Amino acid sequence: MSAKESTHSGIAKFGAVACGHPDTAAAAEEILRDGGTAFDAALAALCASSVVEPVLSSFGGGGFLLAKGADNHQTLPGRSRLYDFFVDTPRHRRPLDQIDFTPITARFKTTEQEFHIGLGAMATPGQIRGLFTIHRELGSLPITRIMEPAIRLAREGTRLRQTEAYLFEIIQPIFLARAESQAIFAKRPDCLLQEGNLLQQPELAGFLDALSHEGERLFYEGEIASQLIRDCRDQGGLLTLSDLSGYQVKIRKPFSLTYRNWQIDTNPPPSAGGILIAFALALLQEESFAPSGFGTVSHLEKLSRIMALTNKARVESALHEAASEQEEKDAAQKLFSPPFLERYRREVAEHPHNPRGTTHISVLDSKGNLASLTLSNGEGCGYILPGSGIMMNNMLGEEDLNPAGFHNWPTGSRISSMMAPSLARGHQGQLAVLGSGGSNRIRTAILQVLINLIEYDMDAAAAVTAPRLHVERGLASIEGGFDADECKQFIATLLENKACSHRLWPGRDLFFGGVHTLSRTGSGQVSAAGDPRRGGIAKVI
Repeated sequence: MSAKESTHSGIAKFGAVACGHPDTAAAAEEILRDGGTAFDAALAALCASSVVEPVLSSFGGGGFLLAKGADNHQTLPGRSRLYDFFVDTPRHRRPLDQIDFTPITARFKTTEQEFHIGLGAMATPGQIRGLFTIHRELGSLPITRIMEPAIRLAREGTRLRQTEAYLFEIIQPIFLARAESQAIFAKRPDCLLQEGNLLQQPELAGFLDALSHEGERLFYEGEIASQLIRDCRDQGGLLTLSDLSGYQVKIRKPFSLTYRNWQIDTNPPPSAGGILIAFALALLQEESFAPSGFGTVSHLEKLSRIMALTNKARVESALHEAASEQEEKDAAQKLFSPPFLERYRREVAEHPHNPRGTTHISVLDSKGNLASLTLSNGEGCGYILPGSGIMMNNMLGEEDLNPAGFHNWPTGSRISSMMAPSLARGHQGQLAVLGSGGSNRIRTAILQVLINLIEYDMDAAAAVTAPRLHVERGLASIEGGFDADECKQFIATLLENKACSHRLWPGRDLFFGGVHTLSRTGSGQVSAAGDPRRGGIAKVI
């Protein structure tokens, strides 16, 4: 991905988009040029992403949209709203010996991670319900028009880039697990499609065409739903018709905070990612990065300390083990209680300041509407829903999403997530739209891009491409690109203080998230950046 493709700037005649794939961006651009709003374009991008980014997004998964209307928007005049269409846990359990729940190993460049797949790893999907709910409330173009680009992409096909080929390589055991998945995604039974191969999905194209005309009931209540429930009953799944027909999109008030005269809106509880970003920013509220340049020892030490304290606060508040929406809200309330927050602020002040599968779409339009949309299918459970061409999610097989342990989730409950679509507005009219994929790295990736935008006054392109740090479980992962001398001093300080161990990465890597970001100055200059770590693309239209 060239710098020209991954970043762009200028005055937006129609709008701007930053996302993870050129075809996803093209779908959003097509709708913006056709007179659609940022919300129409985001929904078109959602559909396209679910076709061309099959490891990261699927109509069998879920996600979140943080939407802010222009001052004259009919539904959201100058206000923000969070649409939560993430997955639900099933309403009923089965004996463990009746569940199709199989471990597989995903092999990244420098590490391995175990996931679980099979029909027993599938949670109740929300993406299609989210698509139609958001369209009813915010859409201006017909849903048939919005879904046109995705249907065309599924029918005509898309060429796999290096990014998608690498993701296929990582999760190969999932996509080769069943014959019906091999029929779509494999060159032969032991080899998935590779870079340059054409991915065509005619069955998915036919289903999407029918869905665009018949609506969401086709998926949640029709023959497709009946087929899914039969397969769950007969092949070790957990979903029932009541899970599908009873699924509802949750509409929430975003969590808002003020930081350095910027108002930041993000994903509220029961999701954890937004609240942890907000907590980290709250710890920094009385601090300042200004005296230290980007990438200095002072900057890196402060970031690592804040990340470590946020991890500690997550555990102490019990946010890491919350098993229900109410427990998530209680833990978040404790995080932001004055005594708790003040104690952690003192810890920052007293510290010396010297020596999976997820994708995001950001859209703004010339009218002033903003859309921050994050989607996930986990890695997929290996099962293709017959008659649809859809790979279903494996959210119940994700360790990060099941803090109480596999099979211990509360029934019929929205699963918490680290996904944190966010919006930021400066006091001089600046705007930023951002979010990220990257599992537990989501919150630290977004935090650093926000700091780059606000503290260091970077535009989107510079803020996104700057190297990153991630601290978790006693390990500081340091991305290549920082000043070598400053980085060496930072590592020496870590060793001297026995703060944590470290791992140096040779260059930019998708491990550190994919923060697809738009920013706009008070004068209207737009900067767009698709994160090159995840093959991002950006367009100012």
